[in-house]
Amino acid sequence: MNRILIVDDEQEIRKSLEEILTEEGYSVTSTASGAEAIVLLRDAPYDVMLLDIWLPDRDGLDVLGEMRSIDTEDKPEVVVVSGHATIETAVKATKLGAFDFLEKPLSLERTLIVVKNAIEAKRLRNENLEYKRQLALETAITGESVPAKALRQQVKLMAPTNGRVLIYGESGTGKELIARAIHAESTRADRVFIELNCAAIPEDYIESELFGYRNGAVPGGPAEKRGTFERANGGTLFLDEVGDMSLKTQAKVLRALDEQRFVPVGATQPISVDVRVIAATNKNLEEETAKGNFREDLFYRLNVIPFFVPPLRERKEDIPLLTREFLRAYGREYGRPRIEIEDEALELLKQYPWPGNVRELKNILERVVILNPQVQRIERRHLPMLVHRAANRRTAGFSTLQDARESYEREYILKKIDECNGNMSRAAESLGLERSHLYRKMRTLGISTRE
Repeated sequence: MNRILIVDDEQEIRKSLEEILTEEGYSVTSTASGAEAIVLLRDAPYDVMLLDIWLPDRDGLDVLGEMRSIDTEDKPEVVVVSGHATIETAVKATKLGAFDFLEKPLSLERTLIVVKNAIEAKRLRNENLEYKRQLALETAITGESVPAKALRQQVKLMAPTNGRVLIYGESGTGKELIARAIHAESTRADRVFIELNCAAIPEDYIESELFGYRNGAVPGGPAEKRGTFERANGGTLFLDEVGDMSLKTQAKVLRALDEQRFVPVGATQPISVDVRVIAATNKNLEEETAKGNFREDLFYRLNVIPFFVPPLRERKEDIPLLTREFLRAYGREYGRPRIEIEDEALELLKQYPWPGNVRELKNILERVVILNPQVQRIERRHLPMLVHRAANRRTAGFSTLQDARESYEREYILKKIDECNGNMSRAAESLGLERSHLYRKMRTLGISTRE
């Protein structure tokens, strides 16, 4: 229910507004004092304040000015009310942040419309603040380890330039996060950030995704489509898994980078753009270049500023910070109070090698939160067996190479089954085995179906 605060020294007006707004479904509080209004604003949030200019204890505009100093983002939209309105007063109120101005005697219809519009403006303002908070989280590099600090320093140093960036790192390390952080601190921060995962687009469509098309050049699609280069004009284009592009597409990207222009598929006229390109890969592009899988000239164009994102196993001191950050986020997402985690559980997470890096940590914590809806404190027993088994394996010694090999195979199979949520057919497929062969292998390694 939306909350309205009425500040007016005329009792009849207060009473009339209270009755009308209450009938409209609003929760209404009223006062005749500017000082009491400030107290009420500090004690509870309001969506709209109807503020009279002439108050017995102080000027309404002074109240408006003092309200701005209250240390909270959840301030109400203010509608100034006056029976002696002047242009000068209206201008001053607007400069102090007033949403609108109502003249006495009040029109019932106009008052309700203004209140409704003010509530909508407050909702949009809150949505914008939440969006900015989420954006800040999406671009925050969490951690106090040496690698995390080095990344933040490198981003701060390189982001304001227009130099192309190539981000290296294993899958799940947070390469997209680095790209977004670079964009957020660049001179293009107020422009678009466009992402394209080169590995997720079929070869037949990657060119049209990058450069767009005209004149119905792609069967079954719309008559024309703007490509990612065109949509990113003035902003940043993030090419994820750039090492998976074909040589043919690489040649066209190279030309677009050199000339900052391209010709959409099916078009005849080139389009000029101003785009900063950030690329990322989990491959060693120098090795791919030596093998002939990646163009050397494109590699040098992209590799102006190299970033290396370390795997999570090399920054384990950041795991507690990342864990608590993810738990706070999932607590908000699933409508739960703040979720804590015990030290023993954190220690267990630090012992796990995290082959899927930060993405795997995030996914496991989300699974724990979902599967334990009543739990407010995560303990060791709530963590999946995958994490426990890894900790047990680290403390176990192997007498022979065969023992070590079998232990690795056992853990790898269990990991795949865990990733497939126990679906044996999908697990067998991901392992490249027939289902019957997987069962035989499990029996050989002593893995029970119950486990």
